[in-house]
Amino acid sequence: MESVVSCCVPKGRPREFDVDEALTAALRVFWRRGYEGASMAELTAEMGIAKPSLYAAFGNKEELFKKALDLYEREKMAYMADALKETTSRAMVERLLLGALEMQTSSRDPKGCLGVISAVACGPEAASIRECVIERQESVRRVVIARLEEYKKEGDLPSDIDTEALARYMTAVLQGLSVQAGSGASKAELKSLVDMAMRTWPGR
Repeated sequence: MESVVSCCVPKGRPREFDVDEALTAALRVFWRRGYEGASMAELTAEMGIAKPSLYAAFGNKEELFKKALDLYEREKMAYMADALKETTSRAMVERLLLGALEMQTSSRDPKGCLGVISAVACGPEAASIRECVIERQESVRRVVIARLEEYKKEGDLPSDIDTEALARYMTAVLQGLSVQAGSGASKAELKSLVDMAMRTWPGR
């Protein structure tokens, strides 16, 4: 995708906008409001473009959200891919939780998890968005379970451990961090949650 798009404006008044910057702005709105809470008026105002330009560059609101979700996963969730490369499950989950902690306490970004916010807040009219978010979350969960199975085969986790249940436990802790961060919990309070999770981790 080209980074700069010319808007359709009256002749003699050319106007351009940066697609990447506009998408980053849309991500901020969706992150703060969730899918349904983000109005087209707020999106266009934050992105600095008119509705026709939004539709021309990104399609409709649903397509814009999916592009913003791609950006969120690519930039804000990069720590997850790095965590899965760790040689022990303990190092993996610690890196995962600390990465989430840093993101949730960053002063640059909104608090909470975009996926959790949108999946929980979506009503019947936005069922397709909720399904999309849940499908992506399930895809990530399968990757995590597969990595936990590898740790198990290597003897890093107990042979009788239920890796699916362990993955759900990790998800619950991560979602808990997100919800509490969105509710105003301090970094110290969130770090205590990470410490408690690490104390109960079954890996060596």
